Amino acid sequence: MGIDLSAHEGQTPLDEDEKDGLRIPGLTTRGELDEFEQQNIEHAIQWTLSRSISASVLFSEHFIRQLHKRMYGDVWTWAGEFRKTNKNLGVDKWRIATELRYLLDDVRYWDQNGLYTPDELALRFKHRIVSIHCFPNGNGRHSRLLADLIVEKIYHQPIFTWGSSSLSNTNSSRNAYIQAVKAADNGVFTHLLRFART
Repeated sequence: MGIDLSAHEGQTPLDEDEKDGLRIPGLTTRGELDEFEQQNIEHAIQWTLSRSISASVLFSEHFIRQLHKRMYGDVWTWAGEFRKTNKNLGVDKWRIATELRYLLDDVRYWDQNGLYTPDELALRFKHRIVSIHCFPNGNGRHSRLLADLIVEKIYHQPIFTWGSSSLSNTNSSRNAYIQAVKAADNGVFTHLLRFART
């Protein structure tokens, strides 16, 4: 394979089998890969716009996997499948389904009992699903789209702005985002709440 798929800070490295899952032959740069992934993600966003998505649908393993497949299925053969390797972050591969089930039970409880504002519920969900790290790659973008869907489809609020720039490349917005996520890792969500709406 001619493309360098090494991970940048905050990105998950792929193992060789996962790299072999690339569906698009002839890519030579990370920028080309990013473009194909972004096109695929845009199609997934269009798919979500045409649907009424209830909390019971959105807070399901089926939808979470289906959304990832829609976001990356044109680019990666493993899109929508739970990872089969351990990574530099996330739970052990054998615990993914169990931890996701716990999260889904928790978020349903948060929703039904009004424990958090819509923004905080969406961002707590986003943060925790990334900490599980269900998929070989794309977990950050997947979790941000899920958070957007929660606030838009369930709570009828505007989607998040996420610093109003691409978080895939190294820039000041990405650095601020990573710092906000690290604060959330320590239980402080105020930075992530602020960043998501800037």
